[in-house]
Amino acid sequence: MPRHGLRLQINLIVGALTLAFVAALLTVQLRGMRDSVQEETIAANRVAAQLLNRTAWQVAAQGPPALLSYLQQLGRVRSNEITLTDDAGTRLYESPPSSYKAGRDAPDWFAALVLPTQPVQSFAFPGGRLEVRANASRAVLDAWDAFVPLAAGGATLLLLVNGLVFWAVGRTVRPFGRIVAALDTLQAGRFDVALPPLPGREAAAIGTAFNRMVGELQRHIETERRAARAEEQLSESRELARWIDHHVEQERRAIARELHDELGQSVTAIRSLALSVAQRTRDGDPVSAQAATLIADESSRLYDAMHGLIPRLAPLVLDSFGLAEALADLAERTRRSQPGLALTLRTSLDGVALRPEAALALYRAAQEGLTNALRHGRARQVRIELAVEAAGPDAAGPPAVALRVEDDGVGLAPASTADGPARGEHHGLRWLGERVAALRGRFRLEPGAVRGAVLQVWLPLEAAA
Repeated sequence: MPRHGLRLQINLIVGALTLAFVAALLTVQLRGMRDSVQEETIAANRVAAQLLNRTAWQVAAQGPPALLSYLQQLGRVRSNEITLTDDAGTRLYESPPSSYKAGRDAPDWFAALVLPTQPVQSFAFPGGRLEVRANASRAVLDAWDAFVPLAAGGATLLLLVNGLVFWAVGRTVRPFGRIVAALDTLQAGRFDVALPPLPGREAAAIGTAFNRMVGELQRHIETERRAARAEEQLSESRELARWIDHHVEQERRAIARELHDELGQSVTAIRSLALSVAQRTRDGDPVSAQAATLIADESSRLYDAMHGLIPRLAPLVLDSFGLAEALADLAERTRRSQPGLALTLRTSLDGVALRPEAALALYRAAQEGLTNALRHGRARQVRIELAVEAAGPDAAGPPAVALRVEDDGVGLAPASTADGPARGEHHGLRWLGERVAALRGRFRLEPGAVRGAVLQVWLPLEAAA
């Protein structure tokens, strides 16, 4: 687990630092031992050389045998090797081995580290030569005997410190295993995980932060789920609205065709028959002729009312000739019904052919805007514009087909909003907004620059064309 890796790393770092400290301590100690051995050896060599130099000349006058006898009586001099040779190079005397810690010597590698340069003093006298050579083997052995406990203590310290650190680090990082396990559980997709109170200030802080993070994550996930459900419900509502709108339009077209084909022909036939009866009975039966004429007049008014209702139910001109012609027909019929209204229409689609649902949505928007301007706004001037714009309502979107209906009426009610109902909380605008949203368009209703209201609809060109 990762906590074992962390534990090992900390132990290696502490072990390396402890080892460096012990090594530095031993290095300093070895340097002190080398200096001590060198000082002792050189001092002993100088003292022995001076002593023998004086004595040798006094004894040498009696000849080499006398000097040999003197050296044999003298025995071994500490930290020195004494050698006596005659003029022919024959060795006459050599110091006996030291009895101090006899049979033991320091290891060669240690002797190489501690052993100083061993000076040699040589004295020539008549008949021979006396040589005094420094020998620090016993001093080196003393240093080795002092170094071994020190090295053992350093090794013990190293093991003890590392053992304590290993135990303390293990105790410290033990809660990290729970943290890692909780993170693995969280990564596996379970968001109900929680850490218990952990020992140690740092681990407790991490556990508290983890639990807080999980709580925030759960809240965000729940928010996302609610948003997804709301979006799904909104999508289903829009699909239902599109389905209802489609079937309503189909029913409207069916009713309009029935009115136009069946009822229109029947009313025309009734008018023709009434006129025929009126002509035949004009001289013989004036009362019947008057009644027949009244029936013919009522049939004409019924026919006109029916033809005025058909475009409101379903713009059959839109299916046959397109949006521009349907808007022109709407404007012409409005001018005839509203003689005092100044209605201006400008269409510029640049040859763009619109999809039926897009054309119907724009036609209904123009129809709704015109109806509201006359019914609620009591407008005297209305301007309808239909064009293809290079950008959408935000001046940075894709090209769009834009419809604008502007009037000089009384304006919007105080409770109206830019994207909500207009005068009198009209439900037709709500339905229009749903229709436009289903086509990924934008709908906006806002007050005019001076007075009145402006209704604007944008449909993305890629969705409308």
